[in-house]
Amino acid sequence: MEVQSGEDRKEEHAYVLDFMLAGKSSSSRKEPLAQLIGERWFTLLEATTKPNVMLTLGEKVYIGGGERDKILLIKNRISYADLTQTAKNGMQNVITEIVTENEKRFVDTFNTAPSINIRQHSLELLPGIGKKHLNSILKERSQRKFESFQDITNRIALLQDPKKMVVERIMIELQGNERFYIFVKPYIQKY
Repeated sequence: MEVQSGEDRKEEHAYVLDFMLAGKSSSSRKEPLAQLIGERWFTLLEATTKPNVMLTLGEKVYIGGGERDKILLIKNRISYADLTQTAKNGMQNVITEIVTENEKRFVDTFNTAPSINIRQHSLELLPGIGKKHLNSILKERSQRKFESFQDITNRIALLQDPKKMVVERIMIELQGNERFYIFVKPYIQKY
């Protein structure tokens, strides 16, 4: 669980979940619209593209504060419920790609994750990790930090695929309604 300042929580890159050349069918404005997922905090966003730009599903694009080559404007942050079916269908593959490309960052979660309170550890939020696996992870990481997902699998007996656990947890957090978040910057509905 990372605690960052507001500035550190801004996304620099995002992946395309859906691209609608004429925008949403329910919208009166017919402009190219992309639904994106941030690489760092898995922030869900809608953005317009620069003129004559075509995006492909799963493509990584720059959305930071500097000169953008494909994205014109980040329109707003959206919730999981606002995603198109195409975006939802491709999301798990994109998240798996992000986790794979940033393996060290996610393995470090196993090395540094703290307790939430006296009764629960943040690693227990990962699907498939109970008290026995937690105790094994804590014991192993105190002896030597984990270096990769494969290292975790090799050192923790009967633990299922840790990369898959991370991807599943991110998918759960993106849908909202969680009490605790490890990987996702929670979406807060504004009324």
